[in-house]
Amino acid sequence: MISPNTIQQITSRIDIIDVVGEFVKLKKRGTNYLGLCPFHNEKGPSFTVSPAKEIYKCFGCGKSGNTITFLMEHEKYNYVEALRWLAARYNIEVEETETSPEQKLLVQTADSLHIINNFAKQFFIDSLFKTDDGKAIALSYLKERGFREEVLEKFQVGYNPDSRNQLTTALLSNQFNKELLPKTGLVSLRNNDELVDNYRGRIIFPIHNNSGKVIGFGARIIGKSDRAPKYINTPENEIYSKSKVLYGSYFARTAIDKADECLLVEGYTDVVSLHQAGIENVVASGGTSLTTDQLRLIKKYTNNLTIIYDGDSAGVKAALRGLDMALEESLNVRLVLIPDNEDPDSYVNKVGAKAFNEFVAASKKDFIIFQLEVMLQEAGKDVTKKSEVVNQIAETLSKINKAEDFTKQQDYIRQCAGLLRIDELGLTNLVNKYKRDKITKDEKRAATDEAIHLQQQAAEQPEDVLDTQLLFNQDEAYERNILRVLLEYGLLAWDENSTMADYIFSELEEFHFDNPDLEKLYEEYKVWYLQGLEPSSKTMLYHNDEMIRTLIVSLSVNQYELSQKWDEVLETMNIVNRDISHDDVLKSVNFYKLRKIKKMIEENQRDIENAAYDDFKLLLEVHKHLKEMESSLTKQLGTVIIK
Repeated sequence: MISPNTIQQITSRIDIIDVVGEFVKLKKRGTNYLGLCPFHNEKGPSFTVSPAKEIYKCFGCGKSGNTITFLMEHEKYNYVEALRWLAARYNIEVEETETSPEQKLLVQTADSLHIINNFAKQFFIDSLFKTDDGKAIALSYLKERGFREEVLEKFQVGYNPDSRNQLTTALLSNQFNKELLPKTGLVSLRNNDELVDNYRGRIIFPIHNNSGKVIGFGARIIGKSDRAPKYINTPENEIYSKSKVLYGSYFARTAIDKADECLLVEGYTDVVSLHQAGIENVVASGGTSLTTDQLRLIKKYTNNLTIIYDGDSAGVKAALRGLDMALEESLNVRLVLIPDNEDPDSYVNKVGAKAFNEFVAASKKDFIIFQLEVMLQEAGKDVTKKSEVVNQIAETLSKINKAEDFTKQQDYIRQCAGLLRIDELGLTNLVNKYKRDKITKDEKRAATDEAIHLQQQAAEQPEDVLDTQLLFNQDEAYERNILRVLLEYGLLAWDENSTMADYIFSELEEFHFDNPDLEKLYEEYKVWYLQGLEPSSKTMLYHNDEMIRTLIVSLSVNQYELSQKWDEVLETMNIVNRDISHDDVLKSVNFYKLRKIKKMIEENQRDIENAAYDDFKLLLEVHKHLKEMESSLTKQLGTVIIK
């Protein structure tokens, strides 16, 4: 495990805006920052990041956490991997403590793969630019294709020599783990024990993650060959998953954000050529079918996607495969087909950057209308096939299921009905049928999942515990509010001799929390406080208990905040910046106590009704005492009706 000292260094250096801003486009709004949530589909921003509290919260889907949990959720890191990512970002040396063998192996494997890839990347670069074979065979070929050295260096393009084991020998001589090498895809195991180079005689395109680390490679054959595949790619491993990667995204992020448009091409060379021509808002799917994860990666930076593929039938089919997924992600998709059997790489070299941009701007086709035109052309006069087209396009249009996209959907229905020469109302009804079918299917799945969850919950807990939880749900708001003020104001002065935490502890000494999780956080706060650790929502945010971290975030984030302009408009009232801490704590404690006392009165009354004669008098005294406490609290709070 990473040592507590290292964790403390990391958490003290974290800038949540810096880290989250790496993945989400954020805009300042008051003291917080807003953006589109990366965890669910939305048009309007509900994802809030608080730099003061170092937390994020989406008020749409409910996702929340700190910088570390963001990396864990978004990048699918485990806790240790997220810490290592942050340590690398802030140049903090990681100290290790004892870890389990399994954890140690997982971390070591990921680290080793990164190190091996980095070594191989430099080996390939040196082979391309510093060896005679590299210059004569690979570099000359790339220059013939129109690539300049500066763009090759930018993308760290390299060359693997046409030798059986030159890279393998270099890796082994540098003491890299022989067992891990095949996992990288750089070498292959032959005859059970012989390692040989896997990318022999090929141009190498390193694939980078969002932080710029090399996670894999694409190896392209030089020239043409009927016997060998054009590309060989890294196999899936602990750090590389092709469905979650877009080639060139690390270099294109800023340009995509600036242009508010992402150009998507198929191949590595297409990306490099367009960058060389000054068109930098471009990424590649690497020859694989588009995936939801790839589309979500694009949506982090823009809602506008333009797919640029070859104009042949294979290119058209490849482009259309991702349409429904793109619609479900609420992306605005356009299609550009390169003419004359060209691809983006060859076409930009042929016509130049200015003409290429003009061609793309003039040739953008609406994706849905283009798909319909292709399907109608294939159907011809066949009535059965045309009926299938109607159903298929209706199903596609039903995927535009966001309320904000209603106008867009209606416009598509109108255009498609015209092209299909069918009644617009009939197409609308068919689209709605597919929508209803999907909703019904989703509801059945959700109901099944909920039933299973409740069965599991019931099996794990006795009936009296479940009944108690239902009974005390009304109290949770008061308990949460106590923890909110404790985290926010606990270390501030209550009077000359005590803090607000001291006051809260003394007032709540005779009471307890009904929610066990809230009770646990309350007790943990007390432990930290008594140890002099200065607990707060910020210092406890990186607690090693996930439940506590999650609770702190949910208690600390508010969806709305008062505008600072109120203090400018109403100068004498000091609405926004006045200190309300003392009053907030006092009222929160009194409301909490009043709620608890009312419950105690109700319980005592039930006991009186069933009491034996000897207990009756004592219970009446208890009732009188509780009513006096209730009256005192009510006077302090004013007229209060509390349920």
